[in-house]
Amino acid sequence: MYNETTFWIVFAIIATIIIIIDLYVTEHRHGKIGLKRSIIWSGVWITTALVFDALIYLFLKDGSRKGLEFLTGYLIEYSLSVDNLFVFLLIFNVMNIPDKNQPHVLKWGILSAIVFRIIFILAGVELINLFHPVIYIFGTVLLFAAYKMAFGGDEKIDYQKNPFIRIIKKFFNILPDYSGKKFFVKRDKKIYATTLLLTLLLIESSDIVFAVDSIPAVIAITRDPFVIITSNIFAILGLRSLYFALSGIVDMFRFLKYGVAVILFFVGIKMLGSELFNIPTEASLGIIVFCLAASIIFSLLYKKKDA
Repeated sequence: MYNETTFWIVFAIIATIIIIIDLYVTEHRHGKIGLKRSIIWSGVWITTALVFDALIYLFLKDGSRKGLEFLTGYLIEYSLSVDNLFVFLLIFNVMNIPDKNQPHVLKWGILSAIVFRIIFILAGVELINLFHPVIYIFGTVLLFAAYKMAFGGDEKIDYQKNPFIRIIKKFFNILPDYSGKKFFVKRDKKIYATTLLLTLLLIESSDIVFAVDSIPAVIAITRDPFVIITSNIFAILGLRSLYFALSGIVDMFRFLKYGVAVILFFVGIKMLGSELFNIPTEASLGIIVFCLAASIIFSLLYKKKDA
């Protein structure tokens, strides 16, 4: 059995390797990443996460419990991430970002998301440790998120009202006709912000809102910072490849948001009732897998009936 410090080191090494590979692929790729390549890379990152989970289960102290918690947290985060990627797709369409520049924006968006997630996770766990009733606020947030996801209708992007966009517009002029990969350009001795920067800010603000739902959901499963951070980061690291796979397998996720809404409702109830009853991690994992599988099966059956 190995201690947690060893696994932090292993995680840091694996995450660094994934980021380096992802950055290399991004910078040496021209145009949109194809469906086949996207699915292959998504499969590689999912397999890497599952191998890391197996190592936790087999070699970490109390690994059987933490391994199940990691897998449960990873599935929650990954399924929520898929729904968030559809928002990214809307943002790229609204901002009219060409296919060749989308990987570049996603790269910086995901790197920033990693930093924000770690900060939010540590803050959330510390809040619960300092003031336990915060857990009921988190539970209520999850119930509201479940309702909003199931009955909130289609997402609409109004970038003019985004506070980050408003701040940038106060300090910089916007260059709408720029088609390169820079966030700032200099013309006539003036510095301009590009639409690429505005798109990045929209993606970051969307991810921050998304984190408010996803992090409490994982905290409902475990309050171990190691499990929460590693499962979150592994899910995030595979998002860029998954995004470009969505265009080809979108019909598999037609009803995913309803499955995710049920998951959010379940973990919200689990968090609110944590003092009254205990739902084992094994049962939570089974419910989450069932909800995800059912939503995908219904989506495929709907597609077949529609055809």
